[in-house]
Amino acid sequence: MQSNPVNWFEIYVQDIDRAKRFYEAVFQITFQKLNAPFPGVELWGFPADMNRYGAAGALVKMEGFASGGNATLVYFSCDDCAVEAERAARTGGQIKRPKTSIGEYGQIALVTDTEGNMIGLHSMK
Repeated sequence: MQSNPVNWFEIYVQDIDRAKRFYEAVFQITFQKLNAPFPGVELWGFPADMNRYGAAGALVKMEGFASGGNATLVYFSCDDCAVEAERAARTGGQIKRPKTSIGEYGQIALVTDTEGNMIGLHSMK
């Protein structure tokens, strides 16, 4: 492997509008509609700059694929993960682990979104 192991992520959802509202409120962003690779798929991309470090990704609604219950955890970079965790709780999600030190690697918080997916929040302060 000649690069970082993750270059894209997808968060599967049941209600795309509800999920967009949740993530836009928590991270103070606006999604961009992406072209679907085949029928029955709707994608909304997180803001991304392909010239910067980190992985890009999208919210995905796909017929026959349920949200929640998967075993992959995506961590989002934050200035202070406690701020985004509180936004998640105010926007219909739940805090599963409040801001917690992971020693020299910073802080994390775990929240669930409105679709039942757990996501991680990471910050250095």
